[in-house]
Amino acid sequence: MDEAQPDSQGQFQSSDEALQYLRHIGFLTEDADIDLAEAALALGSIFLPGLHLDRYRQHLRKLAEHVQEEYRSRLRLGEEDNLHLRLQVLRKIIHEAHGYEGDEKNYDDIQNANFIRVIERRKGLPVSLGILYIILARGMGWVCDGLSFPGHFLIRMELDSERIILDPFKLGREMNAAALRQLLKSIVGQKAELSHSYYNTVSNREILVRLENNLKKRLIEGEDYSQAILAAEAIGAFSPDEYRIYLDKGVLHAKLGQNQQAMLALEEYIAKTPHAKEKQHANLLLQQIKSSLD
Repeated sequence: MDEAQPDSQGQFQSSDEALQYLRHIGFLTEDADIDLAEAALALGSIFLPGLHLDRYRQHLRKLAEHVQEEYRSRLRLGEEDNLHLRLQVLRKIIHEAHGYEGDEKNYDDIQNANFIRVIERRKGLPVSLGILYIILARGMGWVCDGLSFPGHFLIRMELDSERIILDPFKLGREMNAAALRQLLKSIVGQKAELSHSYYNTVSNREILVRLENNLKKRLIEGEDYSQAILAAEAIGAFSPDEYRIYLDKGVLHAKLGQNQQAMLALEEYIAKTPHAKEKQHANLLLQQIKSSLD
């Protein structure tokens, strides 16, 4: 399959063209082959068709150049190359030099989940800012990954046997065990305890799913169901194993009175989900829709 590319002016002419690029990602077998920056821009452009992307790519290139310049400058001054130095470099360029920050005042603003708008506004969610950290760190050849921490995206940097976990939403704050426990309890509840699974790294594809799920959630909360369906289709394009999107599409189509599309989506979900309880729940929804057509 040929990869869809932006046109000569650096833009996807339509949402369909952006989706075609994302479908190309869906066919990639090696997660490392996914261009995280380009995929995040494509996801944003689905909702901003025709927007020129070159200036956003140029901005990311400029950030990368500034990170490299700052890092080399510090080494020339005799600073030791370690994780803390690398984190300081990223913090200085991302937050101090270019003004990126977590949008604490308007956390649920839908723009925080669109990577293009994040670049424009210099504000975002933990996952959208985390993508920026990962892009820049990996561009330097540094080991940097997202973690499967629930409810708040965190990243981990590694060098030899040393590791640090940081919060991109809080200006790259280092997170020790006490800070992680406090964050978890604030999200899940006071009885929650840290699990080893929360330190597992996530793939590029999983990072993109997390980003787009944030967008979809906000669209649903705003009752923009047609756009939420588009977000679900985007997830299905680059991550075809995400079978839960068919449940989302079924429910959303039903809310729009699009019963035929809703039934098709629910049938697809029932066929794909491996869980008996999920099949039963979806079957009930399907029967309710069919009954309304009698």
